[in-house]
Amino acid sequence: MFLKAGALSLVLLLVSRLLGLVRESAQAAAFGATGLGDVAVLMLTLPDWLAGVLASGALAYVLLPAWANEDAGRIAATQRRLGRLLLAGGSLLALLLAALHLPLARWLASGVPASLQPDAGGALIFSALALPLALWAALGVTRLQHERDFVGFYGANLVVNCVLIAALACVALLARKSAVAVLGCGLLLAMVARLAWLQHRQRALRRDPGLADASTLPPLPLWLWAAAAAGLPIALPFVARSLASQEGPGALAVFNYAWKLVELPLLLGVQLVGTLALGPIAQAVRAGAGDTAPVRRGFALAWTLACACAAGLLLASPAVAQLLFGWGRMQPEALARVAEWGRIGAWSLLPQALATIAAAILAAQERMRVAVWAYALAFAVLLLVRPAEGAHLMWWLDGLWAAIALAVLFGLRRGLAHWLPWPALLVAGGLLLALQAVLLAVGAPASLVLQWGCAIVAAGAILGLTWLASADLRSALAR
Repeated sequence: MFLKAGALSLVLLLVSRLLGLVRESAQAAAFGATGLGDVAVLMLTLPDWLAGVLASGALAYVLLPAWANEDAGRIAATQRRLGRLLLAGGSLLALLLAALHLPLARWLASGVPASLQPDAGGALIFSALALPLALWAALGVTRLQHERDFVGFYGANLVVNCVLIAALACVALLARKSAVAVLGCGLLLAMVARLAWLQHRQRALRRDPGLADASTLPPLPLWLWAAAAAGLPIALPFVARSLASQEGPGALAVFNYAWKLVELPLLLGVQLVGTLALGPIAQAVRAGAGDTAPVRRGFALAWTLACACAAGLLLASPAVAQLLFGWGRMQPEALARVAEWGRIGAWSLLPQALATIAAAILAAQERMRVAVWAYALAFAVLLLVRPAEGAHLMWWLDGLWAAIALAVLFGLRRGLAHWLPWPALLVAGGLLLALQAVLLAVGAPASLVLQWGCAIVAAGAILGLTWLASADLRSALAR
C-alpha cells in the first residue's frame, strides 16, 4: 500500500538525505568536535531551522488544503502576496538577529570559548542575512508540493547541500583561518542557488495573466496552531543541542552528529510513512469507525521500522558514527561520544513512530491542539530542567517523546483499541527488548564489521518476524 505510493518520494528523499549526510561528514572532517565546529553547525543550520519552525510546516498545513480547489491564477496571486509578507517579516527578524548577534551566540552556543565568541557573532549575522531567503524558499517548496513536483522540492535540498559541501571543502583545503567568512558566503550562495532552482521549476506554473486576486488567506489562529504543530517537534532537538553546548567546546557539534544518527531513520522511515499515511487515514476517519485498516497499517509500518532501526543503532552506532563522521579532524573520543549518545537516542524512535501516526489521525479529525499542547509542555519541561550533559539530554528526549506519544494516544482513546495493530506492536517491541537484554548481558560486538553484520541481521529479523505475525504490516508493504 505505502510501498508503491512512496517509491519515487523515497528515492528522491534518500538521495537528498544522503547528500545531507555527506555535508555533515565534510563538516566533521573540516572542524572535528571543536569550538569552531560548534560555530559552523550553528551558522549552517539556523536559517532553515528558523524557517521550519516559523513557516515551512505552517505553509504546508494551511496552504495545501486551501489550494486544493483553487485555480492556477489565484494560487499564484496568493503566493505573491505571501512572498511579500515573508520577505518583509523575515527581513525584520533578520535585523533583530543581527542587532542581538553576540548575546544570542552566547545563548545558543554557550560552550564556545571566549576567543571564538566574535566568530560566533559573525556567524549569526550570516545566518540572519540568509533567513529571509530561507523563508521565501519555504513558500516555493510548498507550491511545488502542491503541484506534486517531487524533483523540484527535493532538488532544492540537493542544490543547498552541493554548494555547502563545496564551501566546506574550500575551508578544509584552503581557507581555514577565514572559515566563518568563507562558510557565510557559501551559505548565502546556497540560499540564492536554491531560490534560482525553485524559480526555474515554477516557470511552467506561470499560466495566469498576473491579474487574478489572491484567495482569502486563512485566519491568523489557524496559522499559529499550524506553526506550533510543525515547529515544536523540530524545536526539541535544536534546543537540546544548544543545552549540550554548556558541556564545553565541541559538545554542540557532538550532539548534532549524534542526533543525525537518529534523524536519518526517523526521516526516511517513520516520518515518510506518516506523510504517506495521512491521505488514507483522513479518508478512513471521514468514513467513520468501520474502516480502521489504513490506521492499523500506518501504525504497524511506522512502529516496525522504528524498532528495526533502533536495533541497528543499538548494535552498530560506533560503526555508523565511524562511517559518517570518523574522518579528518574528528577526534576519537568525540566519535565515541557520538556513538554513545546516538545509541541512547535510538530509543526515541519508538515513541516518535506512535506520535507521528497519532498526529496524522488528530490532523484528520482537526484536533491538532492535543498534539500542540503535548509538544509545548515537553518543550517547557526541557527548558526548565536544562540538563547539560549530552547523554542525560538524550535520555530526557527519550522520556519527553514517550510522554508526547502517551498524550496524543490518550487523545485518541475512544478508537484506540481498534486502531492499534497489536501483533506488530508486541512482536517488534518484544524482539527489540530481547535484543537489549542480550546486549546488557554480553555487550555489543567490538569489531566494526561484526557490528554491521549483527545490525543487519537483527533489523532483518525484526522486519521478517513481524511481517509473518502481522497482517497489517503485510498489507502496508503490499504493492
